[in-house]
Amino acid sequence: MPPKKEAKKEEKKDDKKKDDKKKDEKKDDKKADDTKPAGKDKGGKKATKSKKKDDTEIERAFKPDDEEEAPAGSKRRARKERYAVKLRKFLHEYKNTLICTVDFVGSNQMQQVRSALRGKGEILMGKNTVIRKVVREEAQHNPKLLELLPLIQGNIGFCWTNGSLTECRKILTSNKVPAAAKVGNYAPEDVIIPPGPTGLDPGQTSFFQALNIGTKIARGSIEIVNKVVLVKKGERCTASHVSLLSKLDLKPFAYGILVTHAYENGSVYKAEVLDLSQDDLFGKWLRGVRHVAALSLAIGHPTVASLPHSISNAFRKLVAICLETDYIFKEAQIFKDIVANPDKFKKAEKKEAKKDEEEEAEAEEEEAEEESDGEIAGGLFGDDGDKEKEKEEEGDKEKEKGGKKEKAKEKEEEEEEGGEEEEEGGEEEEGGEEEEE
Repeated sequence: MPPKKEAKKEEKKDDKKKDDKKKDEKKDDKKADDTKPAGKDKGGKKATKSKKKDDTEIERAFKPDDEEEAPAGSKRRARKERYAVKLRKFLHEYKNTLICTVDFVGSNQMQQVRSALRGKGEILMGKNTVIRKVVREEAQHNPKLLELLPLIQGNIGFCWTNGSLTECRKILTSNKVPAAAKVGNYAPEDVIIPPGPTGLDPGQTSFFQALNIGTKIARGSIEIVNKVVLVKKGERCTASHVSLLSKLDLKPFAYGILVTHAYENGSVYKAEVLDLSQDDLFGKWLRGVRHVAALSLAIGHPTVASLPHSISNAFRKLVAICLETDYIFKEAQIFKDIVANPDKFKKAEKKEAKKDEEEEAEAEEEEAEEESDGEIAGGLFGDDGDKEKEKEEEGDKEKEKGGKKEKAKEKEEEEEEGGEEEEEGGEEEEGGEEEEE
């Protein structure tokens, strides 16, 4: 070997020996500090213990026994195991859950939502891989849980509850924080700039022209002429959009927890279903029944939905046959009477309408009397003027009602006279025909 290489090797060996000596000296110093008795310093003050608690000992006080004196990998494993136990507990305790996304949601906002949900539900966040593993294991006992697997994607969490899902959803979605637009983010809703003054100097009109926004200069500042939809829902925000919104000092977005799906007793559906009321569901069901009835009538196949329509159609045909022929049955008699004497039924309808109006008028009068009886301490609190006005208004209303009744009576008399004239004209015509014969 050349002499240069040998010299380098010897230098390395010497350096290693020096490092080992330094380490041994440090160990000896530590042992000496540990064996020193507690006494007084030169200044006369009592000396504290030489060795204080290390940072590791302080951390141990706040960590569970599983993580004490354990390497980093085993600590992560212990955390995952504790999370898996908690998730299994919730899967057994709760029947319903809301799957929600928490993009752009801060820790302070999450804490506010948790405090609002106390006693009604619990929020649980975690790693998607651990959630999938636990769900697959629990699905061996409850196969309905497999429907949750396709939904475990992205930044998601669960809100577990045994109560009303709509109430929990309202609490989750009501807490929103306004935020400024960022480049590359998708707009959760339309960004609309209202017309009006912007407070910007006229030198920045080129910026608005590049975005095709109509402006004018008024009182030394730029003013937007018309309402502008800057970004539509689902579109990405560009750098020009963000700079314009920052200049106008607008925070168009409000971020919060979004509920995407709901899991209820083994069935998974979209969160929009929770917005439907009982009347909406009943209306949708009726629409389906109508479609089934129409299809059954078109192809001539009788079903429970089409049977009432088939019976009513058959009844109409039987009534039509009775009107064209001399055959009659009990249910068709009234239709034959209407065709034979329509004026009789018109008068009966008018009489029923009169009775309804009179009953309504009597009910209003009774209410007015009850109100007048309920008034106490007349005039002591300066209410006499108001009472007089009310009485005048009631008198006007009664006069109007009386006028309407008189008009209705006049119309009836005129109609009756017209009917009598028509009957007389018919009798005269019959007499003329007899004379001609």
